[in-house]
Amino acid sequence: MTSSTEQIRLDPRNKVVLTVLLVSTFVVFLNETILGVALPQIMEHLHITPATGQWLSTSYMLVMAIVIPTTGFLLQRFSLRRAYILAMSLFTVGTLIGALAPDFSILLIARIVQAAGTAIMMPLLMTNVMILVPEAIRGKIMGTISIVMSVAPAIGPAVSGLVLSVLDWRWLFWLVLPIAAVTLLLGSLRISSVNEPKDIPVDALSIVLSALGFSGLVYGLSSFADAARETAVVSPYLPLSVGVVFFALFIWRQLLLQREDRALLDLRPFRSNEFTIAIVLMAVFMMSLFGVAILTPIYAQNVLGVTALATGLFLLPGGLIMGFMGPVVGRLYDRHGGRKLIVPGTFAVAASLWSMVTFNEHTWPGWILIVNVVLSLGLAFIFTPLFTVSMSSVPPQLYSHGSAVLGTVQQLAGAAGTALFVTIMTIVSTQSQNSAVASLASGTQAAFLCGAIISTLALIPAMLVRQPATPDTRAQELQP
Repeated sequence: MTSSTEQIRLDPRNKVVLTVLLVSTFVVFLNETILGVALPQIMEHLHITPATGQWLSTSYMLVMAIVIPTTGFLLQRFSLRRAYILAMSLFTVGTLIGALAPDFSILLIARIVQAAGTAIMMPLLMTNVMILVPEAIRGKIMGTISIVMSVAPAIGPAVSGLVLSVLDWRWLFWLVLPIAAVTLLLGSLRISSVNEPKDIPVDALSIVLSALGFSGLVYGLSSFADAARETAVVSPYLPLSVGVVFFALFIWRQLLLQREDRALLDLRPFRSNEFTIAIVLMAVFMMSLFGVAILTPIYAQNVLGVTALATGLFLLPGGLIMGFMGPVVGRLYDRHGGRKLIVPGTFAVAASLWSMVTFNEHTWPGWILIVNVVLSLGLAFIFTPLFTVSMSSVPPQLYSHGSAVLGTVQQLAGAAGTALFVTIMTIVSTQSQNSAVASLASGTQAAFLCGAIISTLALIPAMLVRQPATPDTRAQELQP
């Protein structure tokens, strides 16, 4: 298997297309985390409160949650070239608006437009990989995608801090703008239509149900942290309940429409056990990743007294390692399959979270770096195989819908992980009778304990991971 795999090469034209897509996706993913560090400066310059400023992040998540479920339809309705031009045009225009924004309302519009383009890019990349890359080397390419997923968000705060040390926040947009514009130009010239667009009618009811359902779920989950601090505008249960109701109606509507191949988000990929197991595991580990990412800086700065710069330096190696391990893990997947990588990766993630349960006000700060590196190594052995197993389990005619499901689950799991970890931390710390520092340490311990238990339970589905079926078998799964 090794020798035959090594003899397979990617077509040079397809390699150029994938390179443009990877660079474009890297830029839009970098943009997700680059603005967070600039928020205090933006609030000062635009004279807004922290509650108002947070909408720059919240609106981004809401738009992603609304648009990603529609990408399964969009990538079938339009050629991949047109979808790329649409995505990068939205992102580029949004970036220009952000650079020129005279006030908060215009800046908020810029983030919304950027998010709409970003939401299309990841499903677009995944769909192109499945179409252009031979199955025998798919793991290797998926490993390269892991660099985009982990390195871009990891270096975002560091890049932002470096820029803000010499320039103002608008340069975060001005510096990204030419890169986005060049990739848009190259992509429009180099990317050809490798799929046949289908004249599928738009189901307006599905779009409404999707928007209300997914935005309600994400906003409700994101509001739990504010509710725990007693700063929420409304009870999180209100938008969450609305989201659950409309999400259920959306699912029901899709099950009806997919019988005629008219679904906005076709759910037939879930007929594959391998796809379902991979999606469940993806949700669990995305929850862990986002939960740890939000809690570790809070713990390091507010409990241990570590500076923001030092905290970023402690966390940066883990993100870089996870990204650079992607191609290595991809090659290992092509040789040995998914289960042999996912199971030890799950052990490493669970061990890391159990180690975090020991974090207290006396912990050596360097221990954060060590544990985070182990966690990142574990996730590196998990994400690339899960991407490959999930998408390789989908029949070719459903690649766009499979990638849309994958992106949607990532968004929902990220919001759920953040809500779960922060809410547990806040509840436990506010009920503690100890000092403020000790109480916060107890809260983080409780949140990490919850994550450790969930990750340990994930060993069960991890051991059930199997190699995807053959293309013929996957096609048969479409039959009623």
